[in-house]
Parts: sequence; C-alpha cells; structure tokens
Amino acid sequence: MAGFKKLIFLQFISWLLFSAVGSFFVASSFDSAVSKAQMSAQQMVSNYIQEKTMTDMTPEHIRLSLSNGDVFSTFIVRDFSGQNILQLGKPTQLPFLADIIANSFNSIRPQFAVNKTKDIKIEFVINAQSQASLLQQSLLLMLVISALVAFIPIFYMQAIYKKLNRNVSMTVANAVDVYITQNQVTESIEEDFNTGKVTELGAELAPSFNRLAHFLKSKQEDIKSAAHSIKQEAYKDVVTGLGNRNMFVEYYEHQIEQANNKSFGTLAMIRCSELQMINQTRGYQKGDEYIRAVSDIVKHVSGTYTGSQVFRLNSSDFAVILPNVPSKEAEQFGETLQARFTQYQQNQELASVANAGIVSYESGKPLGELLSVVDNAMSMAQSKQANAWHLQRESDIVNNVGAGFGNQNWRRVIREVIDSRRVNLMMQNIMPIGKNVKAYAEIQSRFKTEDNQMLPTASFLAMAEKLEMAIEIDQLIIDSSLELIKTRNFNEKFFGINVTASSAHSDQFVIWLERRLLKDGNLASKLIFEVSEFGLQQNIKASKRFIDMVHRVGARITVERFGVGLTSFKFFRDLKPDFIKMDASYTRGLEEDKNNQYFMRLMVDLAHRIGVSVFAEGVESQEEKHIVETLCLDGVQGYYIEKPKEI
Repeated sequence: MAGFKKLIFLQFISWLLFSAVGSFFVASSFDSAVSKAQMSAQQMVSNYIQEKTMTDMTPEHIRLSLSNGDVFSTFIVRDFSGQNILQLGKPTQLPFLADIIANSFNSIRPQFAVNKTKDIKIEFVINAQSQASLLQQSLLLMLVISALVAFIPIFYMQAIYKKLNRNVSMTVANAVDVYITQNQVTESIEEDFNTGKVTELGAELAPSFNRLAHFLKSKQEDIKSAAHSIKQEAYKDVVTGLGNRNMFVEYYEHQIEQANNKSFGTLAMIRCSELQMINQTRGYQKGDEYIRAVSDIVKHVSGTYTGSQVFRLNSSDFAVILPNVPSKEAEQFGETLQARFTQYQQNQELASVANAGIVSYESGKPLGELLSVVDNAMSMAQSKQANAWHLQRESDIVNNVGAGFGNQNWRRVIREVIDSRRVNLMMQNIMPIGKNVKAYAEIQSRFKTEDNQMLPTASFLAMAEKLEMAIEIDQLIIDSSLELIKTRNFNEKFFGINVTASSAHSDQFVIWLERRLLKDGNLASKLIFEVSEFGLQQNIKASKRFIDMVHRVGARITVERFGVGLTSFKFFRDLKPDFIKMDASYTRGLEEDKNNQYFMRLMVDLAHRIGVSVFAEGVESQEEKHIVETLCLDGVQGYYIEKPKEI
C-alpha cells in the first residue's frame, strides 16, 4: 500500500511538470503568433499611410481600407504635434489565462507608424482575441489530456491492486484452510503445502507457509511445555510442594485404575491430628511448619520404596502410594512412620502428630471404593493411640459393612473413655494486662485409651460430636474439673471450661449443668464457660437461654474464637457475655499487620463500651505480646506466656 501511494505521488509530480512545460510551449507559441500578427499589422498600416494626408484619415476610409475593426483593438491618429485627431475602438479584455500569459510575456504592445511627410502618426494595438481564445483552449485541452494520461493509469492500477489483494487474500485463506485441515491428521510439515490445490492457489506462497508451519509447530511445542508447567503448578501444594488431590486422582486413574498391566501395591493415608490445635493456639505459621515437618517425615520414609508417590489431599491429609509393596512390608512402613512421628512429638511437646490408615490395592479397583476403605482404616488408627497406624485387610471387612466400621470403633472407644472416666486435665493461664483486670486459667482435656495411650484430642472431640456423644464428654470434663478444683482447694483461682455448641443448645444439658452448679454453689462463681462464636450463632435463642442460666448461678461466659464469624455487637449486647477471646488468626504476625491491629483496637473499644473484657490467644512471641499490650487488651494467652501443664 505504501508503494501505491508513492506511485500516486510520482504521477502527480509528473503531471505538474508536464503541465508546466506544456503551458510554457503554448505560451511561447502564443507570444510568437502575436508578434507575427503585430509585425504584419504594422507593415499594413505603414503601407496605408505612406501617401495619405490628414484629410484622407476619416473613420469610414480607415475602416474601409484597414478591415472592419477586427484586426485592431485600438487605432489612434495623431498630427505632427502629437495631438489625437482620431481614435477608433477601445482596449479589449483578453480571457483570464491568455491575459496572464500576455502580461507575463508582454506579448501585446502598442505599435507605431509614420507617413513620409511625418505629419501623420499612427498608434495601434492589434486585436488578439482569436489568438487568446485559441491559447486558452489549447491550455485547457493540454491540462485535461495530461491529467487523463497521468491519472487514468492510477485508477486502473488501483482497481488491479484491489483485485490482486482480494485474490491474494483468498489464496492465503485457502492455503491456511488446507494447512489446518492437513495438520488435523498429520504431523509432516514438509508435505503440508505440496498438494496440487495449494500449488494452484499460489506456488510462491508455499515456501513461506512452510516456514510459518515450522514456526507454529515450534510455538505449539512451547505452548505444550508451558501448559504442562502451569498444570504442574496448579497440581502442586503451596506449603509442601507435593502434588495435590487433583494430581493424586489423575495419577491413580491413569497408573492404577485404568492400567493395562496387572499391578498391586499399598495406599496409605496420613492425617495430621494436631493441625487445628496448633493453628488455634500457636498460630497458622506454626501450623504450616508442622505440616511441612510431617511432609518431610512421610517423604523420607516412603522414599525408601521404589516408585513411591506422596500427595497432599487437603489441609491435614496426605496420601502415599507404594507400588508393588505387599501387606507385610506395609506393616513395616506403618511402624517406621509411627516411630518418626513419636520422635517429632517429643521434640515439639505435642499430644500427637499424625495417624495412618493403610490398605492394599489392585489395578482396576475404583478410587472411591478404595478411599472409603482407607478412611475406615484411618478411623481405626485414630481410636488406638497417639501416632497409631492401622492396616485394613480384606478379611477385616465382613459382609461389606466396612463403611460404618470406623465409626463403630470410635463409638466404642469414646464410650469406654466416658465409662472409665479416663480424662486428664491440663491448665493454661491467661496473663492479665493491668492491675484491675481479672483473668483465669483455661482447663484443657486429654483422653486416653484402655492401654493408657493418649488419643488425638481434636479427632476425639470431633468424632464425639459427630456421633452425638459430645454432651456426655462435656459432662465428664465439667464433673472432673469440679472434683479436681475441690480436692486441690483452688480458692483464689478462676477456671475456664470449654463447652461445645451442641451441649450449650441442649435443654437436657442446660438443666443438668444448672443442677450441678447449684450443688456446688461456692464453686460456680469461679467458673467461666467458653463457647465458640460460630457455635453461638447457630441458635441464638438457645445460646441466650444457656448464658442466662450461667449468669443466674453466678458463673460467667467467654465467647472464644471471636472474629471469624459475622456476629454484630447487637448480638453480644443481647447475650451479655463477660469476656471475648480473639481468634488466634488475628494474633499471627500482628506486629506487621496494620489491618489486624486496627480491627483488634476497634473490637477492644466497642467491647469495653458494653463492659466486656477482651483476651488475645495464640501469642507466640515477645513482639506479639508487646503489640497486644499497646492495643489495650485485657489479657493474653499462648505458648509464649505459658504452655499447658498438668493440674
């Protein structure tokens, strides 16, 4: 397109030059013709007046002798002294273009003639109208013809260019269609454009399109590589760098479930039992460190088995695939894991680390069925002891009732704990900030099996609530706490006891708790019952009934894990709790998070206006404690302040 514009420009310049040269030659011809006409007219006038006298110079005689006036524009007769005796005609205006040229060349000038006696002097200007008209017609004709000669090819070439462009576009489009069609079924680039159809469309384009095909093929490989990298990132767990659940499902389906060759092996599920507790009491950063540590242990132990694969399925679960590992070797895997978990537990002063459920698999077995079996194995492991593992064999599942076997085993373990009252009570103090602030010590529970092995607390309480046994567990904890307080004679201390939301909303539990507290009326004022904010929100009417009862017997209420829900302060004004305990997620990184600082300060101001004290939990460092103090909270709790200890 740029070349075509250049052509138009050159044609236009050529036309201007040709017009200028042509105009010059036409003007020169006009000047020459006018000069000849003037010389002829002067010769004619000189011959006419040679023998004439003044009396012969009449208008009629002059017109008769010197034509009818078409030859001269003006004709002036003067005497010997130069006075005008006679003047014929008037100066005529030439056409516009002729007038410009005549003035430029000074072509038409007055002419003079004198007779022999020199008593008659003639001055005349010829009439050049005919030459001027001819000049103007010639100029216009020359300009028009030159313009046609110059611009007709442009319009013609423009039409050719459009047609050529359309043909090229169609050729390229058809060639691309052929390329796309061929590349749907072939990988040969060299033969993509060697068909007769493409050659007919434009043989000159084939080499270029072959180069384009090579380029697109290389880009396709780059895209495939990038897509693979993106897929790997999308299938990767951020904290541990392991493959996530999607990668696990894809691996199992392609390598095991849909495998052509017969294969067998072991699938192990590892569940981190203390993640929730660590997140709440030590902060999410510690929780991530805990997960990475468990991941490292699992990778180290499984790395001794050829072809092993490790995945992180969700926040607390890992999956390990051990190809070609029979049940006997799987038991050794479980033993090694338990030993490593126990060692880490002792180093980190945890109640437990993780449990493992182990099952065997064969190729072709659906993943959903296998996960159901391994989940049963996990339930069995959790009901044994800290860091326990359980290998689920086919012979263990009788009459295909495996789906409920794990729950039944948990129910047995929880019932045995309740009946045997095997609960250990720990205590963690809340440090008050300020002289007039009243704080208390939170009582925390640990549970043991009949073999005196510690059960994972979070799993135990979750299963108790799932199996609708939480009320009995809460009753066991409260009874044990009251008995311990009486026997230890803690007259000056105040104690916080956790109550599940399901118990707080149960009329049967509320009636039992009121009677129990009235029985030991002197201890009721020493107790503070902690219920989660989320739990209270589930049934506001029942929550208010529970809190009113607690206040009626002289005890107090703490709303724990505050800030994770959407409860308004109108809700707290109606329920009238005594304390709120900010969720540990607000304490994590508090020294750097200005938003959390602002939120906590706002909560403190609002809570103090309605007479509620505010505690912070999960304080893990000196910096966090300092920030909490500057935000005017009433107390702090966490591993930096004090670790849980036996009462």
